[in-house]
Amino acid sequence: MAGAQLNVLATLDQAKTQWYHFMAIVIAGMGFFTDAYDLFCIALVTKLLGRIYYTDPNSKEPGTLPPSVSAAVNGVALCGTLAGQLFFGWLGDKLGRKSVYGFTLILMVLCSVASALSFGHTAKGVIGTLCFFRFWLGFGIGGDYPLSATIMSEYANKKTRGAFIAAVFAMQGFGILFGTIIALLVSAVFRKAYPAPSFADNPKASLVPEADYMWRIILMFGTIPAALTYYWRMKMPETARYTALIARNTKQAAADMTKVLQKEIQDEEEEVQRQVIAGDSWGLFSSQFLRRHGLHLLATTSTWFLLDIAFYSQNLFQKDIFTKVGWIPPAKTMNAIEEVFRISRAQALIALCGTIPGYWFTVALIDVMGRFWIQLMGFLMMTVFMIALAVPYEHWTQPAHHTGFVVLYGLTFFFANFGPNSTTFVVPAEIFPARLRSTCHGVSAAAGKAGAIVGAFGFLYAAQDPKKPDHGYTPGIGIRNTLFLLAGTNFLGMIMSLFVPESKGKSLEEISKENIGDDATDAPARV
Repeated sequence: MAGAQLNVLATLDQAKTQWYHFMAIVIAGMGFFTDAYDLFCIALVTKLLGRIYYTDPNSKEPGTLPPSVSAAVNGVALCGTLAGQLFFGWLGDKLGRKSVYGFTLILMVLCSVASALSFGHTAKGVIGTLCFFRFWLGFGIGGDYPLSATIMSEYANKKTRGAFIAAVFAMQGFGILFGTIIALLVSAVFRKAYPAPSFADNPKASLVPEADYMWRIILMFGTIPAALTYYWRMKMPETARYTALIARNTKQAAADMTKVLQKEIQDEEEEVQRQVIAGDSWGLFSSQFLRRHGLHLLATTSTWFLLDIAFYSQNLFQKDIFTKVGWIPPAKTMNAIEEVFRISRAQALIALCGTIPGYWFTVALIDVMGRFWIQLMGFLMMTVFMIALAVPYEHWTQPAHHTGFVVLYGLTFFFANFGPNSTTFVVPAEIFPARLRSTCHGVSAAAGKAGAIVGAFGFLYAAQDPKKPDHGYTPGIGIRNTLFLLAGTNFLGMIMSLFVPESKGKSLEEISKENIGDDATDAPARV
């Protein structure tokens, strides 16, 4: 069936950049700010948790979380995120984007507070409670991925849509930086208030009892940005594309967008309304979907999966890499609070110099270069820099070359974000039909989190020194070989990116062929 684009949707596509665009970016972006804070702040305190709950009084080294416990603490939120992406992605297409948008924030606020209040009489009890609440924290975070991306894509105009969606995701970089700043401030205050010797000088005195409050305060700060944006999320109207194309209420869609755009939008002709109401109804598991979008879904899921194996393993365990190459001193030369301070400072530097600039390069250039070329370039450069770190790895471990290692390592983050970490978020929100858009984005994002889980659990074991088993646990293949594996993963991501369609400058209905027959190629636009 040949179709026509509704007046309200054509008006959105052609609207000039206005105040409501920036409001939508901030409202949706603050969710990602919170997501990043909550997901990555745990990496700042895992070494502290090891000192508090797993230090052997007779050991000459500070306690560390056993690999299985560390994997659980770092990875359980990712498992919850995967489940939340699938559930809320599906729910966003069934009940509406706005209807479930506020619930994800409430869940994040409650579980962030509960994680900080984790309780138990033993180490296993505290860690078990922490893992339970972080799973449900991740479940709420998961809902933000498909809903925020879909809402922003459906509000944006087609000329700058990529930049707007990427800007929402770029708030993740500020969330990571905010986490390191909070950890720096809290550890600096505790370091001054409770001075303590290094572990080597006095093992018992190096861990002050007040350190148990420190990690809880850091985790709890994630509630603030989420709570601040709840009111504004509830004030946003439902997107016009959901109201018109899924709820089949074109008059309500026009009325909502008239208020948003502050511009009168004409009612649709009866023939156009009839076409919308009688539009396509095939579902996710139909042969029509497979024929039109099967390869697209394979491309978005596989590239996101491969990217997150490398991206999350780098983010969650960069503190271990910095320790291995000597950028952070050995644990026994510091007390517990000093270690948190140094880890936070190192990760703040990476966020400032590599992570955040990469996000905003994408925002600036995605509607110029296009999604395809940015993603392909990002995977290629990540592969190159991983190999550059892995081949002369022993060279980088020498004290004189630590700065060079950090520079190359930071560049992998830069090209992850000026590359596939941004584009894998943008593309699934554009290329699928409205009634399946949130679901398909959720499926794609869940594939990414499956990769993150592989990275979080796999890297922990693989990166262990094969010559020095840690506390009797099975040794891995070492940092160097792990970097080679990550380089290979990025190369596969580059190959799968060849199947990602370019969506630059097209309307969402034109890209997804909404209400267009199988023999048609382009959706005619009508104003």
